[in-house]
Amino acid sequence: MEYIFSPPPQVSIPVVGLAARFPVHRVYCVGRNYADHVAEMGGDPKSEPPVFFSKPASALVTDGDPVRYPQATTDLHHEVELVVALADGGRDLSMAEAAACIFGYGVGIDFTRRDLQAIAKKHGRPWDTAKGFDQSAPLSALTPRTDFAPSTDTVISLSVNGEVRQSATLGQMIWHVAEIIQQLSMLFELKAGDIIYTGTPAGVAAVVKGDKLCAEISGLSILDFEII
Repeated sequence: MEYIFSPPPQVSIPVVGLAARFPVHRVYCVGRNYADHVAEMGGDPKSEPPVFFSKPASALVTDGDPVRYPQATTDLHHEVELVVALADGGRDLSMAEAAACIFGYGVGIDFTRRDLQAIAKKHGRPWDTAKGFDQSAPLSALTPRTDFAPSTDTVISLSVNGEVRQSATLGQMIWHVAEIIQQLSMLFELKAGDIIYTGTPAGVAAVVKGDKLCAEISGLSILDFEII
């Protein structure tokens, strides 16, 4: 195959215990999936179905690389999340089929240009500029599901410069992993290589250049990096 110019390299994620990397197809995200964060953002956690949006695969930052503070914002917020990677997919999946698609899990941060999101919400516009910008999705190495199973008491947390800002358990999720995959498959045909950011607990706040972030989920690889 001949191209007008060289195509971009395949985006991929390291996998714990393997030399082979996980090739990324699409990046899906779930908004408002922890009751305390929904309340924090002024919503009612019991009244709304899952809110889905996406980021480009090129937004991923892996291998502990630093993250550049983005242009066009003065209010960049962190959102620590459990990330699910799929090795299979399909449309209109059952719950059992959805669970069977899972390859593994990682720790991610969904960065948000909160000022741009506020403007988009005020005018009823899409969130693309607030969510889908360059380097907006740092992610740890993936742990295969054979080595990790999320439970209701699994702790998820994020620290900035050694100070804990977000801390919760996965049991506080409104929509759990298989439910998220099943619901998403009713909107898109899921594919091997898709990853899903599953929402964040309360405690989101701004970061600035020079901040050092450490995101953790018990049993998974730690994600730590610096904002430059």
